[in-house]
Amino acid sequence: MRFRDAFDSSSRSDSSAVSVTRRRLLARAGTLAALGAASALGPAARASAAPTASTGPVRLELPRPTGPHPVGVTELHVVDRTRRGPWWAGEAASEFRELMVSVWYPADRATAEDGPRAPYMSAGAAAVFGAGAAKILQIDQGAVDWGGFAVHARVGVAVASRAGRLPVVLYSPGMYNERTLDTTAVEELASHGYAVITIDPVHEAHAVEFPDGRVIEPAPGLGTIEAGADRSRAALEVRVADIPFVLDQLAVLARGGNPDAGKRPLPRGLGQALDPRRTGMFGHSLGGMTTAEAMRVDRRIRAGANLDGPLGYDWADPELLLPVARTGLDRPFLQMGAWLAVPSGRLPHTHEHSPSWRAMWRNSTGWKRDLWTEAAEHNSFTDYQTVLPGLAERLTLPQGLPAQMTGTVDPARFTASRRAYLTAFFDQHLRGRHQPLLDSPSPLHPDVRFIG
Repeated sequence: MRFRDAFDSSSRSDSSAVSVTRRRLLARAGTLAALGAASALGPAARASAAPTASTGPVRLELPRPTGPHPVGVTELHVVDRTRRGPWWAGEAASEFRELMVSVWYPADRATAEDGPRAPYMSAGAAAVFGAGAAKILQIDQGAVDWGGFAVHARVGVAVASRAGRLPVVLYSPGMYNERTLDTTAVEELASHGYAVITIDPVHEAHAVEFPDGRVIEPAPGLGTIEAGADRSRAALEVRVADIPFVLDQLAVLARGGNPDAGKRPLPRGLGQALDPRRTGMFGHSLGGMTTAEAMRVDRRIRAGANLDGPLGYDWADPELLLPVARTGLDRPFLQMGAWLAVPSGRLPHTHEHSPSWRAMWRNSTGWKRDLWTEAAEHNSFTDYQTVLPGLAERLTLPQGLPAQMTGTVDPARFTASRRAYLTAFFDQHLRGRHQPLLDSPSPLHPDVRFIG
């Protein structure tokens, strides 16, 4: 999934030694962020290793989400017959653009136990993931059973009828990452009454498994694009084009249709539960860039959140801004950041220091908020923040890894904060419920600073 040297480098500058060093660190960080996708954060706000025999592989036990609803999940294989695979996929591209998405939703409590708990990762994807993870974590390949533990969502169970019409939130992961990257936030939002749609960037993500057993890995052509900004642009263009198509398929679902290419059965009540008129989106890193650009091109997305993603093809070059940074947005947009690498060292990743965030801030007329966490790092905004402690309890990991990847912020406290601000943001802007949490700093979340 995320075990490639190029991970996330497309969104960093190639023009300075500092940026190159940061890219290498974040390549490692982003790679390991994949491990965090296993963690569906619950009250304890951390992932822990379930007891196993001393000679057996580690399986992670995931705390429950905190909302009032149990969670269900189903997957869709959707095919856009108006588009072909990306040019840089070469011979690996399918005739038409194929995507795998998951739909997470509040489940009917009376029947929630009827379905099996969803696996974090299918067998084919787990095999690819495990091989890469072993190299990066410097452990035996079988030390962690990536396909042998489950998230809390139940597969295919009925939708909670008492939850009413569900606001829809799309999720886009960081570069080279899969749709599982933020199971923490996804299950949390679903447990609070949202339908959350997680989207795989096929031919870019490290491993995407289709119903027929195909496992699609990153297209070599993407990695051959030498300039990081050009590689970021190429990946982003494909992702942004995916979003309107996915929204169209959700509209089909809401009208009672079945957009799955194989017409596999849908959970009872799913289509009629969706309310596409209230759609938001969030993403991490390149996924945050995708969120902003998708909002620019598709007004169906009413609110968006960017988790530490640049709003330029390069992190620090003011000449390489995304179109959305130049135009701004007239709809609500939340930004949460950590640090920005610059030739002189690093600066807070906020609109006061980032050229792209500053342009977006100045040009946007909609509601906006900029939140900064000093003790965090880039992958503090992923499940990696919560899963690493669970692995570290059972395995010997590379020295200094936690600080490089997720800083010194308390994992439990910050993950709880991140979930709280995301939920509050969508509650306020998709449900129309004013959230005081978004007005000023909270003593419950001392790591989070309001920049504006």
